[in-house]
This record gives sequence, structure tokens and C-alpha cells, in this order.
Amino acid sequence: MESNLVTLQPREIIVAKVSSQNRRNTATSIRSHLELNAPASQIASTAVLLSKGSSSEFIDDDDLGIGNYDPFKHRRLSNPTSDSETLIHLLKASLGTGILAMPMAFMNAGLMFGLLATFFIGFVCTYCIHLWVKCAQILCIRRRLPSMGFSEIAEFAFLTGPMPLRKYSTLAGFLINLAILIEMLGCCCAYVVFVARSMKQIAEYYWETDWSLQIYMVMLIPPLILLNLMRSLKYLTPFSMVSNFLFIVGVCISYYYIFDDLPPLTERPMFSSWHQLPIFFGTTIFALEGVGVVMPLENNMKTPEHFIGCPGVLNIGMVLVVTLYAITGFFGYLKYGDATEASVTLNLPVEHLLGQVLKTMVALGIFLTYSLLFYAAMDILWPRLKTSFRQPLVAEYVFRVLLVLATVGVAAIFPNLGPLLSLIGALSLSVVGLIFPALVETLVYWEHPGLGYHRWRLWKNVAIGMFGLIGLFTGTMTSLREFGH
Repeated sequence: MESNLVTLQPREIIVAKVSSQNRRNTATSIRSHLELNAPASQIASTAVLLSKGSSSEFIDDDDLGIGNYDPFKHRRLSNPTSDSETLIHLLKASLGTGILAMPMAFMNAGLMFGLLATFFIGFVCTYCIHLWVKCAQILCIRRRLPSMGFSEIAEFAFLTGPMPLRKYSTLAGFLINLAILIEMLGCCCAYVVFVARSMKQIAEYYWETDWSLQIYMVMLIPPLILLNLMRSLKYLTPFSMVSNFLFIVGVCISYYYIFDDLPPLTERPMFSSWHQLPIFFGTTIFALEGVGVVMPLENNMKTPEHFIGCPGVLNIGMVLVVTLYAITGFFGYLKYGDATEASVTLNLPVEHLLGQVLKTMVALGIFLTYSLLFYAAMDILWPRLKTSFRQPLVAEYVFRVLLVLATVGVAAIFPNLGPLLSLIGALSLSVVGLIFPALVETLVYWEHPGLGYHRWRLWKNVAIGMFGLIGLFTGTMTSLREFGH
């Protein structure tokens, strides 16, 4: 038996090119090599390709005798979170600005259809989050890694799928990072639009100005730059706490106005129209998808096996989130009808002092949240760019300023908040939240343990992927058309 074994660094691949008819003997030889050349704790991946003439075969970790690795026991966490703390973080991350846009989503779907469709989309999104976490845990065992991020999950999933797809593993990781980046920076743009609209409403009431929305966006540039020159997440924590408090109080005050003097159900259509449904889909996906925080939360849990168990932290959190979003959308649209704004706070009476306080509180809370999303975007972008500069610290500050200006510039070009939220949901979150988890599960289960009876897992994931693709294309096209109007 001829062999050419190449041992690489952690998170890289150990490849064996062999000419042998005995799969088990080959695996034994490779296992011996691993034991001699790399401690088990340092073996990050053991994807093995067997060349047999014109065909190739994949040896998984069960063949190598290392399938009993427990990633949970290898996590070294200084401050792990309990189940209740993780649930609070999940609720805090999911109950964002999307809840304020749910009445507008219902306006594009109809009262009853919107209610049923919200619960359906919520179920599908929750299931897809389950797929991400479950596949991550399986791949951590196969690759002997304590935890993984989204791009790593996608890369390793492609490396365990059909042979022709393995060469696209790096591309898969890039696409995941790109989609998350679009989500983060897109939300930053939406936040600029929202804060500027709130400022414009209050300024026009007190001073009767007639300034364009873009002028208020320009006013936001100096404080946004100062806030986002902070490079450490530790310094952003106080701003996050203040933001959460302001947002929660603001939403509670919004309910006071929403539930006051509701009209009868007969005044609102139960179904809107088919051509408006893509806007509903994109907005609801934007509101419901807290997928970006899922892996960091699960990776930092004291008992990660409780995250997707029954009932599980994820299930409890998403039931609460979907129910609250459905209630807000249903009664918000029932209250304001066709006059519903892209954010329900914009519907509240500006002539009331309480309404002015609410608009200011929510706008300030969202303004402070901008920095957290900006930090996440920089965390993806800057590590890949800093090696190109002689003075990386100076270059980082310049890049931060330019990125803030870019988000404000995009917001100025697309100042219509409703289509912007829908576009973000359709363009990025349908990819991360629907299409990729279905694809990843198919690849992870492709050879072991298999796709099930009559390949039911494949057809189920094809249906989810098609649902995501339809939402992606129709939501994107409809949102862009709305911008034209």
C-alpha cells in the first residue's frame, strides 16, 4: 500500500492518497499516523480521500475510531451562561426593531392571512435554526472542534458532501459571511433611516421646518462616527444596556396607544393581495430571524445540550418571540389600517407629549444599537483587510469612518424604510435563515447517516430551499420596485 500523508494545522484537512482495496486497513493506517504525529486534542479535521483509479471515497471519523469526541467537554469558557441567561439573550436579540415593522407587514398580507403566515414562517425559521445548531454539533464531533461559527459550518458541510461539491467549500463560507455582512450593514442603513424620520417628525412639529430627510441623516454622521470609533465591545456594553431599556419602555408605551379604542375586525381585509406578499415575507423574515446570534449563544452555554432539546431554550424563546410579533402585527394593523407606517412608532401622535417622548426614546435606543451591528460587521471585514496596511491601527480608524459614511449614503439613496427592511430580509436572511441550513443538513447527512427512507430528508430540504429562493427573488424584486415608486 502506497501512502502520502500530509499533516496540516488545526482546522485544515488531513489528506491521504492511497491505492488500496481495503477501506478498514487504510483507516487503521491513517489512525496510527494521526496518533504518532498529532495529539487527539490537536486534530481539527480528518477528511480523508481515497483514490481508487477513477473513483474516490470518503472515510469519516467513525472509520478512524475518533467518533466519540464530545465537543461540549472541550469548551473552555471563562463565563458560561445558564439556560435562563441564554434565553434572556435570545429574547433581547430577537425582539429588535423588527417588532415595530410587523403592523406594516400585516398591511401587506391582510389581517387573518398575516396572522397565520407569521406563525408558519416562525415555525420554519425556528426549524432552520435547529438545523444550523444540530449540524454544527455533528460537525464538531467529526472535526474534533469544541465549537464552530457559521462560515466554518458551511465549509465543513461542503467537505463532507458529494465529491464534486467539496471544491466549493471556501466559496460557501464566503457566501455565508457575505450574507451576514449584508444583514448587519443593511440594518445599520435601516436604523439611520428610522432615526432620521423620527427626528424629522419632531422637528417639523416644533419648528415647522421643511428639510429633506437626507439633511437629518447628515446630522447623524458626527455622533455615529464618534460612537463607532470605539474598537472594544467592552466599551459598547453600557450603550447596549441603555438601548435595551429605552427600547423596552418605548414598545410598552406603543401598546398603550395601539390597544386604545380599537376598530372592529370587519374594517380590515382578511387578505390583502398576492403582489404585496413578497413585502410581507421579507419584512417578517427580517423581524423574526435572530439566526445571527444563535451559534454564539449556543457556543457560550454551560449546558449547550439544552439549547435545542425539548422544550429547549430555543423553542421557548421562539414561541414567545413569534407570539409577541404576531400580536403586535395583528393589533397594530387593526388600529391604523392603510395608514400604517413602516415603524408603528411613526403612527403615534406627535402632538402628545407622551408620543414625543416615545419617539425620542425608541430613536435613541435604535441609534445606540447601530454600534453593535457595526462592530459585528467590522469583526467580519477588518481581519481580512488589516494585513494589507503598513499602519493597521490608523487604517482601521479611517475604514470605520468610511464605512459609517457608506451606510449613511445608502440610507440617503434608499430612504423608504418599509422596502428597505423587506430587501434586507429577502436578500440576506432568506439565505442564512432558510436556504443554507437546508443545504447544510443535506450535505452533512449525505453519506452518514444518510438521507432517510426514500431520501425524505433531501425532499424536505428541497422544499425549504425553494421556499427560501422564492422569497429571495420575489422579495428582492418587489422591494426594488417599491423603491422606484
